Amino acid sequence: MGIFDDIKNAADTNEEKVEAVIDQAGDFIDQKTDGKYADKVDQAQDFLKDQIGQPNDAAPAPAEQPAAPVEGEQA
Repeated sequence: MGIFDDIKNAADTNEEKVEAVIDQAGDFIDQKTDGKYADKVDQAQDFLKDQIGQPNDAAPAPAEQPAAPVEGEQA
């Protein structure tokens, strides 16, 4: 078991505390940015909260990004 597994297990056993910290961090960021990125912060908070309690190998694969155009090509 690696260090990240240990951290995830600790987070899973203290789910309510971790979710409270996620909320506090999001509120702090919203306050410092005057809510400019509130939608992105909320999205990140929801993602992190969804990861708590999930098996370590159940993390969703990142969404595929469209390939960047080659220099000199027009999209």
